[in-house]
Amino acid sequence: MKRIILLVLVAALLAAFFTFDLGRFLTLETLKASQAQFAAQYAATPVLVMGAYFVIYVVVTALSLPGAAVMTLAGGALFGLATGTLLVSFASSLGATLAFLVARFVLRDAVQNRFGNRLAAINSGIEKDGAFYLFTLRLVPAFPFFVINLLMGLTPLRTRTFYWVSQVGMLAGTLVYVNAGTQLARIDSLAGILSPGLLASFVLLGIFPLIAKKIVAMAQARKVYANWPRPRRFDRNLVVIGAGAAGLVTAYIAAAVKAKVTLIEGHKMGGDCLNYGCVPSKALIRSARFVKQARDANTLGITRAAIDYDFAEVMARVRRVVRTVEPHDSVERYTKLGVEVVEGQAMITSPWTVEVNGQTLTTRAIVVATGAAPLIPELPGLADVRHYTSDTIWTLTERPQRLIVLGGGPIGCELAQAFARLGCQVVQVARSGLMGKEDPDAAGAVEAALVADGVRVMKGTETLRCEVVDGEQRLWLRRDSRDEALPFDALLLAVGRAPRTQGFGLEALGIPLTRARTLETNAWLQTRYPNIYACGDVAGPYQFTHTAAHQAWYAAVNALFGGLKRFKADYSVIPWVTFTDPEVARVGLSETDAKEQGIAVEVTRYGLDDLDRAITENAAHGYVKVLTVPGKDRILGVAIVGAHAGEMLSEFVLAMRHGLGLNKILGTIHPYPTWAEANKYAAGEWKRAHAPQKLLGWVARYHAWMRG
Repeated sequence: MKRIILLVLVAALLAAFFTFDLGRFLTLETLKASQAQFAAQYAATPVLVMGAYFVIYVVVTALSLPGAAVMTLAGGALFGLATGTLLVSFASSLGATLAFLVARFVLRDAVQNRFGNRLAAINSGIEKDGAFYLFTLRLVPAFPFFVINLLMGLTPLRTRTFYWVSQVGMLAGTLVYVNAGTQLARIDSLAGILSPGLLASFVLLGIFPLIAKKIVAMAQARKVYANWPRPRRFDRNLVVIGAGAAGLVTAYIAAAVKAKVTLIEGHKMGGDCLNYGCVPSKALIRSARFVKQARDANTLGITRAAIDYDFAEVMARVRRVVRTVEPHDSVERYTKLGVEVVEGQAMITSPWTVEVNGQTLTTRAIVVATGAAPLIPELPGLADVRHYTSDTIWTLTERPQRLIVLGGGPIGCELAQAFARLGCQVVQVARSGLMGKEDPDAAGAVEAALVADGVRVMKGTETLRCEVVDGEQRLWLRRDSRDEALPFDALLLAVGRAPRTQGFGLEALGIPLTRARTLETNAWLQTRYPNIYACGDVAGPYQFTHTAAHQAWYAAVNALFGGLKRFKADYSVIPWVTFTDPEVARVGLSETDAKEQGIAVEVTRYGLDDLDRAITENAAHGYVKVLTVPGKDRILGVAIVGAHAGEMLSEFVLAMRHGLGLNKILGTIHPYPTWAEANKYAAGEWKRAHAPQKLLGWVARYHAWMRG
C-alpha cells in the first residue's frame, strides 16, 4: 500500500507538471527573460530566494523532470560561481538520492524477483565496486544523470555511498554549468555549453578512473611479484596441477588451442571421481539395485526369483568398471592429445616455476586443480576401530554385517542404501537431518526409501567416541540427552570433503584461503597472483565433477588469453543429482532457498504416479516440482524426485540456461512413453493453472452460438 501511495503521488506530481505546462518556466528563454527580476528579488530577500531555489531544484531532480540543466545555469546567474556551485551541488545530490530511494522502494524488489538470477553478477559487482562505477559515470555529463539515479536504485548500492559519490562525482560538471550561468547573456542554447572539446575532456575524465584502476591493479600485481624474479623466457604456457576432472579439462583445452601444457598428477589419473567417487559408487549402486529388483520380483508378476551373489565379486566388479573407464583419463590418451603428463608431486616454488621429480618447470601460468579429500572427524578412539572413507571403502572384499554410516549428506545416503540392499545391517547417523541442502519433501522421500530398505536412520545425533570392548567395536552416540553404544563391524565416515591445499607450496606463496578452506579466487578464478588460477573442488563453491569441468574452461581460457579477453565464471545454472533410489535432481532455487531469500515464487507440481512410463516400470512415485516467477513461465528452479530424475533434469537445465520458459517445454514433442514426458506434463499443469478463464467463457459462448 505504501508503494502504491508513493507511486500515485509521484504520478500526480508528474501529471501536474505536464498538464499545467510548468516546464515553460524551466527553459533557457524564460531564464534569460526573467534574470533581472530574479536578481532584484534575490537582492531583496536572499535567504528566501536561495531556500526556494534549493527546494525547487531538489524536486526537479527527485522527479527526474526536464530542466535541471537550466536550473544549474540559474544558480550561476543568480548567486555567482561559489554560492551557485554550493547550492547546486547539495541540491542535485539530495534530489538524486531521493530519486534513487523512490526507485529502490517502488521497483527494486519487483525487478530483483523477476531478474534476480540474471542480475546476480551485476549485484555482486555493485557490492564490490559500486562506488567506483558510479563515480566514473558521474564524471561524464553526457550520461543522463536521472537514468543513473533510477538504475542505481535497483541495485544493492548503499544509500550513503550513493550520496557522497554523487556529491563528489557531479562536482566537475556542476562547476562547468554554474560557470556558464554566470555568463548567461552569451549563451544561446544548452547544446553550446558542452563543446565537442569540453565533452571530450569529460569523457577522458570519466575514463581516467578506469585507467587509474588498471594502473593500481598493475602496481598491486607488481608488489605481489616483488620477491619473485620473473624468468626471461618460459618453457611452457601452462602447468596444471592435478589430473581430476578440473585438471584434465584444463589441460585438454590448452592442448586444443596449441598451447604447451604440462599436467602433473601425484597419485592417480582421473582423480577422485574416477577412482573413489562417481564411477565406483554408481557401479556399486547398480549391483545393489539389481539385488533389490530381484527381491521385489513378485511386484512385476514373477512368482519368485532366486538370487545368490558373492559380495567380494560385487566389489571386484566395481574395480573392473573403474579399470574400464580408466583409459578415458589415461596418460596415453592425454599424451596423444598433445599434453605433457608428468607423474609426481608438484611443488610451486614461485609464481613462475613448479618443481616435480627434481625438475624445475618455468611457465607463464599455473592452474591448481588439486581437488578435495574426505574429512576425518576428531573422534576419540577412531584409530582403534575399523573405519573407512569414501576413498577407502572400495578395498572391502568381505561384507560387513553391521555397518555404521556417519553423515547424512548425498554420499552417506547413497552408500547407506547400497550396502543395505547388499545385506548389511546399516545404521545411518546424522548430526541434524538427511540431505540438508534439499527441500523437506525431497529429504523425506529419501529417508522413507532408506528405512524401507532396512536402514536405521538416527537424526539429531551427536557422536561421542569409539571403543573396543572384548573385541567388539562400538560407537557411542548421544541423542535426546541419552547415550547409546552401537556395535559395528565397519564404520564409514561420510561427513564431507576438505579441499587439498597443503603440500603444493601454496603456503609459502601466501595464497589465502576462504572460510570454507578453499583457495581464495576472484571472479576470473585468479588467486592472489594473477597468473595462478584455481578450479574444481579446491576452489569451490561447489564440489561436483561437472562444475569442476565447467570452471576448467574459464581457468584455461583466462590463463592463456587473459591479456586479450577475460571471462567471469558463471554459476547461474548449476545442476546436481543424488543417486539414491529415488534419485533427487536439482537446479536453481529450491522452495527453502526462496523463502530464506524472500523471493516470491509459484510452485507447480506433477506427480509421477500419473506418468504412464512410471506405471509400466512399477516406479510410479516421486514428482517434478518447478518454481517459476509468479504469473510467468520463467523457470527459477526445479526439483525432481523419482527414478531417472538425473536424466530428466537436463531439459530444464537447458531451458534455464537459454531463457526458455515452460510454454516452450509444453510446445516440444516428447516421445511416448518416456520419463521425459513428465517435464511436459509439469509444464501442462502450469498452463492449466494459468488458463484465461474469461476468454474461455467467451469461447464457450461462441461454440454454443455455433451449435444454434
